[in-house]
Amino acid sequence: MDVTGVVNLSTTLADVGTSQAVSIAVLKKANEITAESATALIEAVEANKPASNLPPHLGQSVNTTA
Repeated sequence: MDVTGVVNLSTTLADVGTSQAVSIAVLKKANEITAESATALIEAVEANKPASNLPPHLGQSVNTTA
């Protein structure tokens, strides 16, 4: 039995596990940043308030003939 082959295999498996853990951590951080950005965009949108200086009949229909 080749001992160096077993050692190389275990080292490779440990490296793969570490690499996957780092990748998952980076993915989680990217998801957090995306969620924070989405929350900021939603909060930035003002409530849909009608303009007080426009007549009330505006915006009730769409003219589809041109």
